[in-house]
Amino acid sequence: MRITFVLPPVNMSGGTRVVTVYANALIRMGHTVTLVSPPPRPISVSSKLRRWIKGSGWVNEDHRRRSHLDGSGLDHIVLERWRAVDESDVPDADVIVATWWETAEWISSFSPEKGAQVYFIQHHEVFPHLPIARVRATYRLGLHKIVIASWLRDVMLSEYGDACVDLVPNSVDKTQFFADVRTKQRVPTAGFLYSSVAFKGVDVTLAALAKVRASLPDLRIIAFGSERITSSLPLLSDTEFVSSPAQNEIRDLYGACDVWVTASRSEGFNLPAMEAMACRTPVVSTKTGWPEEVIRTGYNGVLVDVDDVDALAKGIEWVVTRQSDEWSKLSLNAYRTVEHSSWDASAALFEAALRNAVTRSARSTVAVK
Repeated sequence: MRITFVLPPVNMSGGTRVVTVYANALIRMGHTVTLVSPPPRPISVSSKLRRWIKGSGWVNEDHRRRSHLDGSGLDHIVLERWRAVDESDVPDADVIVATWWETAEWISSFSPEKGAQVYFIQHHEVFPHLPIARVRATYRLGLHKIVIASWLRDVMLSEYGDACVDLVPNSVDKTQFFADVRTKQRVPTAGFLYSSVAFKGVDVTLAALAKVRASLPDLRIIAFGSERITSSLPLLSDTEFVSSPAQNEIRDLYGACDVWVTASRSEGFNLPAMEAMACRTPVVSTKTGWPEEVIRTGYNGVLVDVDDVDALAKGIEWVVTRQSDEWSKLSLNAYRTVEHSSWDASAALFEAALRNAVTRSARSTVAVK
């Protein structure tokens, strides 16, 4: 098949990484893949100044343009400036895949020659900072949907009446994320991914870790992320922060932790939680995304309610204070939770979903716009 992915400005997010994984896999399967995206939106000097005054630092344009596509060798067309991708920007294809709500708007009016239209949904993007009515309207467009988690499939049915949705769960690269069998460390260590995005709940993570530090003063804290630490969301003292680590360094960061913490208020999937488990690290998480589907409290981690700082703190403390044999069981069970996941298997499901979209398009059985 000839396959086109239409993306928003690409970056170092998990969403861009997943598309990169599938694009490479589809090429290995013998398909022709093209990716098209605009560059980042320009930021005015006044906006840059406001961000700097707020403590976010000066905007680094080179940093904004970094993405998981860098060095991938994929056929990636970047528009000359930020604007909507239009029909003349994309090649004729068998299938065209929108990867974000705006891209779904863009491709929905394209002619059949550009391919059967697919909406690859990695989150339910109904957030206050977005035009919610427009976002919701994209889920009602006549595009065949592929979702990454069961909860998203349920939402597409319950809120938008679409029962013909393909579920293709994310996976973990076992050649990148792995760890030898290990024991709990002498100094209890917790880790998390730093992000200033509100729905990631890092403010909750920090509040919970502060509570744990009150009872366990020697708690070691590790964090990494691609963002600059902001004055509005400062790290706790002595936190070991690694900025934009190389992909092959992230495994060691997960493996240095006795517990991985994620307090998201909303998640499409939550790849870091899966990667941490592949590195034999139990996870304490809020009830969102993939963790809500797989974490069993006391078995492979702890699951708590969203925004419950006390419960998150208790979960973290419970994991890091287990006796060595108890912690080792948690570690083993975390590993077993993701042991059989495979990007190859997910890519095969993704390919099948694209073929399903082509078939439905040919039969005109995709939902009416």
